[in-house]
Amino acid sequence: VIWLSLNVLLFWKTFLLYNRGPEYHYLHQMLGCPTETKATFGVHLKIVGDWTERFRDLLLPPSSQDSEILPFVQSRQYPKLYIDGPFGSPFEESLNYEVSLCVAGGIGVTPFASILNTLLDDWKPYKLRRLYFIWVCRDIQSFRWFADLLCVLHNKFWQENRPDYVNIQLYLSQTDGLQKIIGEKYHALNSRLFIGRPRWKLLFDEIAKCNRGKTVGVFCCGPNSISKTLHKLSNQNNSYGTRFEYNKESFS
Repeated sequence: VIWLSLNVLLFWKTFLLYNRGPEYHYLHQMLGCPTETKATFGVHLKIVGDWTERFRDLLLPPSSQDSEILPFVQSRQYPKLYIDGPFGSPFEESLNYEVSLCVAGGIGVTPFASILNTLLDDWKPYKLRRLYFIWVCRDIQSFRWFADLLCVLHNKFWQENRPDYVNIQLYLSQTDGLQKIIGEKYHALNSRLFIGRPRWKLLFDEIAKCNRGKTVGVFCCGPNSISKTLHKLSNQNNSYGTRFEYNKESFS
């Protein structure tokens, strides 16, 4: 069983239970990424607003707030975290198609982390033989969230002589002059980085042409505008006999 822990703690609003003490906190829209061979999972928290800033302060000492690694070695009193899950997701089905198209918008990439980690462990037991992975972000730094994972996955399939297994396309919808991910190890991703938004119709036509007569699973987690466009294109006929089946994941 693939333990896909998605939407670990999902609430409309986050709050502190002051009557139980400051050690009880609820996290909002966090995602774990365990797999069949990994007993641990990661929690990704974007610092936006006073609640997430206060939570960061509980975990990191003032001198290390810019650090990306939690300083476990320090002797501190960390808050208790309660995790609810795992929960099922439509994304589990992406492994059951021979061809899947996964589209993420911004932080919407997090539910796909379990799928990517699962393929990294072992892709052979699954029906999936080609994955189109599209990720759209507004700023270049957002790609660093899972850049290492994507690089490792890309290198794995190249080493196994399966370079066509994963087709990675990154789109930077806005730019302030910086147009590549900083770091020599990200060269493979920078070669797949495009400026602007995806041309969805051309993308669907290309996938249909390369996978004639097959059924392609379409999975999306991102803004409604992208979701509606993908849903509409999935329902359109094409001249290649390719069928697209649309699935959607959303954060509450």
